[in-house]
Amino acid sequence: MNRRTFLKSAAGAAAMALAKAPLASAALPKMKITRVKAYAPQHPNPLFNQADTVVTIETDAGITGIGEGGFTDTLKQCAGRLIGKDPQYIERLWQDMSRSFFYPPGREKEDALGALDLALWDIKGKVLKLPVHEVLGGMTRNYCECYNTGGKIPGVEPGMSIRERAKLTIEAGYRAFRMGAADTPANTTYNTRQKVNQLYEDCQQAREGVGKNGDFCIDFHQRFDLIDAVRGANLIEPLAPFFVEDPVRAEAFEEDLPQFRRMVKVPIAAGEEWGNRWDFNRLVENHVIDFVRATLPNVGGITEMMKIAAICETHFVGMVPHFTGPIAEAALVNSLGTYSGPLLMEYGFQGKEIPHLPVCMDFKDGKLYPNDRPGLGVELDYKYLTPLLEVTTYDTNRAQTYFRPDGSITNW
Repeated sequence: MNRRTFLKSAAGAAAMALAKAPLASAALPKMKITRVKAYAPQHPNPLFNQADTVVTIETDAGITGIGEGGFTDTLKQCAGRLIGKDPQYIERLWQDMSRSFFYPPGREKEDALGALDLALWDIKGKVLKLPVHEVLGGMTRNYCECYNTGGKIPGVEPGMSIRERAKLTIEAGYRAFRMGAADTPANTTYNTRQKVNQLYEDCQQAREGVGKNGDFCIDFHQRFDLIDAVRGANLIEPLAPFFVEDPVRAEAFEEDLPQFRRMVKVPIAAGEEWGNRWDFNRLVENHVIDFVRATLPNVGGITEMMKIAAICETHFVGMVPHFTGPIAEAALVNSLGTYSGPLLMEYGFQGKEIPHLPVCMDFKDGKLYPNDRPGLGVELDYKYLTPLLEVTTYDTNRAQTYFRPDGSITNW
């Protein structure tokens, strides 16, 4: 084949490939957001900043995005900024919801903003006919390893020893067994001096249960002051926990965690109560923590989560996102499944029915798997949901927006 014939053949092949290209390579269709609605599931989570409120964003193209988080008072203002906008400009909409008002969003409002962001990404995937993890560049792993919190593991019964529960958890396929620090029934006395000693005994059982090469992690639940947390961590260090979570009070993280880091050798995880990346970027950059617990929708959605993941990747810090609701968990698989660093997911839904979500997560043998369903890959059964909020009007009340010369949003 001469050069001219080869070039003609190559050009023809390229033209055929373009003709067969999926929607993802074509111009995205114009659309507008027409309505935002919020619903309560049958058994709402009582923790405010872990709201499992179901959020939908409807468009004039007939595509509806599904998200989760926030409550009516925190959702309403952000939702009002979306009406009439094209849902496919996600970053621009995120900046508008975050920066159009005088006060920057606190953690509860970021949770609501995150719920709407999840729904916007769900729309994006559905428009492209791709799962969100493909839109973000594709999975870096075959599945997401998990540890259990609150799920029903086969064979585990009330009153079982830590050793037995740990063994059954690993046999069920989970990467690690998770436990609390010398757990005591709520609303009773917690004597930290005595509990530090119990902590060591409990962790001995956990190590025996998971075996020599198994993993266990322990949540200190911020129950200890700095020096007791140090003593407890040093006691259990020879038992090689996968990580020690939230060893001191979250309010003291910036001050106490660096001191804790210098005094112990155990891996540290922290951040389930954090909001956006400015809450913790210095702790990551200074290698004070080994795992970030920031999660969806609390951080402001997938848009913010991928920036957090980039910071963690830069400093070789792993991610162990806190679990919130089932839609958010599906979103975590789609987003952090693309993260190249260490990842361990907290999962609490094994053996539990979620009536309003006939299609949601793909879980098997202690692992969460990606799927090929468009968007976040979740479907709603509305008969199990109670309407809470409907927003159909663009909200400019108390909002002012300024733009740079190039049209990007700046502070007002």
